[in-house]
Amino acid sequence: MSRRVVGVTLDNLEQLPLRCRRCVYWELAPHLREEAERFGETEVEKEAWVSAVLLEWGSCGRIIHSGDLPVGFVLYAPPNAVPRANAFPTSPPSADAVLLTAFHLLPEFRGGGLGRLLVQAVAKDLTRRGVRAVEAFGDAQPEERQNDEEHHCVVPAAFLQSVGFKTVRPHPRWPRLRLELRSGISWKEDVEAALEKLLGEVSVTTAEPSVTRA
Repeated sequence: MSRRVVGVTLDNLEQLPLRCRRCVYWELAPHLREEAERFGETEVEKEAWVSAVLLEWGSCGRIIHSGDLPVGFVLYAPPNAVPRANAFPTSPPSADAVLLTAFHLLPEFRGGGLGRLLVQAVAKDLTRRGVRAVEAFGDAQPEERQNDEEHHCVVPAAFLQSVGFKTVRPHPRWPRLRLELRSGISWKEDVEAALEKLLGEVSVTTAEPSVTRA
């Protein structure tokens, strides 16, 4: 079955799982997030955040499809557009890096290389735009979050390390990791070869958002 990756836009935002569309863990500071949840406005806030980043900075996410089914997504943005980043003990992110925030794959599609393919798509997009690195806050103890919904949006550090990220600021729970995009290019080529062998022919297309300025 063919795989393809497209850019996140306001038109396809509804393809994200409902729980993820309503999650503003990264997009709002903690006290504003609590307020939005109390008034049931999180989905509106999520759409407003995506809209603002698209207008002010450009493409900020990718959705991966298996056939016609959207099976996963990733979001990323400059650190100054991610209020939650300031709450981590390993903050701040490096000034030359873009921050990877939300990352999700449907459980039944995990373990087959699609997570790597999503990171590859991020690296390709940002390299083309002249960005030097991607950073992410990782969860070093994801098993501890089974009863802690608040931290379900933090990517497991072990996964980030498995796709080429290196720890730049260690922490027992919330390390900050970094993927240098020059090395990411070489890594991307290795991943492409491995995925072709594992999954057969992989077709990746990127649809850039169309933005109309007033």
